[in-house]
Amino acid sequence: MTTAPAIRIEAIDLFEREMTFLHPFRFGDVTVRSAPQAFVRVVISVDGAGRASGATAEMMMPRWFDRRPERSPAETVDDLRRSLVSARDAYLAAEGADTAFGHRVRFEAAAAPTPVTPELVTSYGPSVIDKAILDALFRAFGTNARDGITGNLAGLDARLTPDLDEVGIYAVLSDLAPPAAVAVRWTVGMVDDLDALDHSLAESGIRHLKIKLGGDPEADVERLAAIGRRLGDRAIDGVTLDANEQYRPDPLARFVEALQSRDDLAFARRRFLYLEQPFPRDLTLATPLGAVAEAVPVIIDESDGRFDAFPRAVGLGYRGVSSKSCKGLYKALLNGARARRLSAEAGQPGRFFVAGEDLTCQPGLAVQQDTALAALLGIAHVERNGHHYVDGFGPAPAAEADAMAAAHPDLYSNGGEGWRLTVRGGVLPTASLLTAPGFASGAEPDFSAMRAI
Repeated sequence: MTTAPAIRIEAIDLFEREMTFLHPFRFGDVTVRSAPQAFVRVVISVDGAGRASGATAEMMMPRWFDRRPERSPAETVDDLRRSLVSARDAYLAAEGADTAFGHRVRFEAAAAPTPVTPELVTSYGPSVIDKAILDALFRAFGTNARDGITGNLAGLDARLTPDLDEVGIYAVLSDLAPPAAVAVRWTVGMVDDLDALDHSLAESGIRHLKIKLGGDPEADVERLAAIGRRLGDRAIDGVTLDANEQYRPDPLARFVEALQSRDDLAFARRRFLYLEQPFPRDLTLATPLGAVAEAVPVIIDESDGRFDAFPRAVGLGYRGVSSKSCKGLYKALLNGARARRLSAEAGQPGRFFVAGEDLTCQPGLAVQQDTALAALLGIAHVERNGHHYVDGFGPAPAAEADAMAAAHPDLYSNGGEGWRLTVRGGVLPTASLLTAPGFASGAEPDFSAMRAI
C-alpha cells in the first residue's frame, strides 16, 4: 500500500449563490422554488508538493437535511451555513499535518454530539469541505479523480469503520473500474407536469426514472398508474421509487402489496429496482423492514447520517445506501467497500449496493464531482435532477460557465441560450470528469460573483 501524503490546511473560504428554480421541486412534504448553493475554496500545503488550492459546490436545500416541523425552511438553511462555518473553524484549528482523510477523522473525534442537531446537518460542513480539500490535493500532485482515488491519495483507512479492515479498503479502491458513461435517472417530482415528461425523455434518450412518493398508499398507487399510462410503450430500463421519509410500516406494506399485484402497475413492477428511504429517519434505524425486505430491495438515504448507518440498516433488512456528495464522499467510498464485502459473504454479487442519488446538483463543480464519485463507485445509473430545475448555470457569470464547459466539452452544450448539462442517449460521459486535473474540476468558479458566508 502506498503512503498518503500529509497536508496542512492553510485557508478555507465559504461562499454562496442563490439558485432560482424554473419550476417548483416537491419532495416529501416540501416544495422548493429557490435555494442557495454553497461554494468552498481551500488552500493546502502538501509535504513534497507545495501549496495548492481546490474548490467544490453543493446545494443547501431547505428542509432536506432537517425535517423537524418547528424549523422553517430558512432556519434549516441557516443551520447548514453554521455547519460549514463550524467545520471550517475546526479544520483550521487542528494543529499539524495529516492525510486528507485524517483531517476528517480528527473532526469526528473532536465533534461533540448534539442530540438536537440532525446528523445530516452536522456532517454537511465537513463533507463539503472534504471535497474541496481532495480537489486541492489532486491538483498539488497534478493527478485526476480516477488515479487519485484508486491510488488512495487521501489515505482512507478503517478508523471510522471498524467493520472494515485497511487491506480490504485499499484492495477495493485499487480495483475500482469506473464506466465510460453513467446512465441518467430522470426525477418525477410530486408536482411535476406529466405532459412534459414524455417529451423530455424523448429529447434526452433517458431510460431510467426515479418517481417520488407521497406516503399515502392509495394516492401513490393511482399516481404510478397514471404515469404508466402516460409513458405507454416507451422503453424504460429501470424505475426507482423514493418515499422521502413519508411512510409508516403498515401503509408501506399495503403499497408494496399493491405494487406486486395490480395489473396497472405492471410497467413499474417489471422495471422496479429499489425503494428509497420509506420511513422517517428517527424511525428507520429502530424499525425492522419485516416482510417488505423479502418483497423488494430497500435503501436508506436521509438515515445515512453517520459512518455506521449502512451496516446498522443492513441488520434491519435494508440492501443498499445512497451515494450523495453532500453526505460525504469518504463515507460513500467506504460504503462501497462494505457492499462488496457483504455481497461476497452472502454469495450473491450485487445483493448489497450503493445507489446514485441527487440533491439537485447544479452544473459546474457540484454535478461534476458527484457524477465522478458515482462513476468511481461503479454505479450504472444516477439520479440527476438539478439541471432541469435551474436555467443552465443560473446566475453564474458567462466566463465561469465558459471555463467549466471548456474543461468538460463532453458534458455541456450551448444551443444559443447558454451552456447546459447535456444528456445524450440517456447517459453522461465520464472521461473528462475522471481525467481532468483535480477532483473532477478542471476550472474554478468566479468567487468574486458570490456572497461570503
